[in-house]
Amino acid sequence: MTGNSSARDSATAAPTVTWWRRTARRAWLAMRVAGVLALLAGGVWWFLLRPVAVTTHTVVSGTVVAEVLGTGTLEARVGATVGPKMAGLITRITADQGDRVRSGDTLIHLEDTDYRQQVGVAEADVAAATAAIDRLKADQRRADAVLLQARLTHERVAQSIAAGAATQQELDKAAEALAIAEAERARAATAIVEGQKRLAATERSLDYQQARLHDTTIEAPFDALVVRRDRDAGDVVAAGSSVLELVSLDEMWITAWVDETELSRLSEEQPARVVFRSEPRAEYPGAVARVGREADRETREIVVDVRIDRLPATWAVGQRAEVYISVDRREHVTVLPADLVLRREGRTGVMVSDGGKARWREIAVGLRGRESVEVTKGLTPGDVVVGPATADGATLRDGRSISPQ
Repeated sequence: MTGNSSARDSATAAPTVTWWRRTARRAWLAMRVAGVLALLAGGVWWFLLRPVAVTTHTVVSGTVVAEVLGTGTLEARVGATVGPKMAGLITRITADQGDRVRSGDTLIHLEDTDYRQQVGVAEADVAAATAAIDRLKADQRRADAVLLQARLTHERVAQSIAAGAATQQELDKAAEALAIAEAERARAATAIVEGQKRLAATERSLDYQQARLHDTTIEAPFDALVVRRDRDAGDVVAAGSSVLELVSLDEMWITAWVDETELSRLSEEQPARVVFRSEPRAEYPGAVARVGREADRETREIVVDVRIDRLPATWAVGQRAEVYISVDRREHVTVLPADLVLRREGRTGVMVSDGGKARWREIAVGLRGRESVEVTKGLTPGDVVVGPATADGATLRDGRSISPQ
């Protein structure tokens, strides 16, 4: 009996254990599913419903300036390459790179011994020609005296013949003497003309030699800064070769290249600001001095010279700079930073803060500046615009909960 009872108990216990195992497995699976659903719900909340940190900007009324960008170099409006007009040996250079010189200052000296000798010879020729003229003038005065005496004698003999006191032979001699005196007077006058021409020739020769001597010293053509020195004392230079490079500081400008599509918006005296690459955070005021009338056929750009009113403490001719030329200006308009304006599905708009959520709002944009734009429709001063992306860089969607930083 006892054996049968134990068998029956074992048979009854087996299904009970199996049921408990199945129940426990189902409970475990339900817990796993619940956990996964909870994680999914948390993920959805985290990624879709959780407020994200954003930057905001309050719309204000202000000024928008439209600018045209050009890139160029600092140049002097007036410059000169200083060198000799003739070949020679440089004996001295009185200026160096970085020196300021005044108009008329002697900058370069060439060897001038031969030229001084030539001037001396020319001066002697002038003195000889002058002395010759003095002698010829004395001869002319003598001829004038002889002519006067011959005329008086001729008149006296002619009167004597009328009175019967002189013969025809005496009158003929007096006439011959008068003719000879007149010829000598004409000869003396001609000699003086020839002497004067000779003097003029020697004077021109002297002027030429003096000019050549003067050319052995080269002077500054205007008040200037020496920006380059190409030669030293002892060098033999050819005519027209460069020794010093000068620039006038009276007017400096940026010779900038601007895209030809902006030509219709440019005109002289438009205000501009200049930013040198050596000082990217500093701006220097200027104005358009002239607009080029020929476009580069490769780059399709034009040259615009922008006069600069003030130079940096340290500068160099040829250094790079950017110019921003003001071509339009609107004041007392609704202003928005340009990086907050979005383009979505062909529409222009912004994300605005509306009850703790980011909402898309379509706007109309007017004048566009370098960093800001004019909003003509859709926003008013006081509206709060949300940055186009979240703090972690994700794109902000319409209706997302936000947390302004």
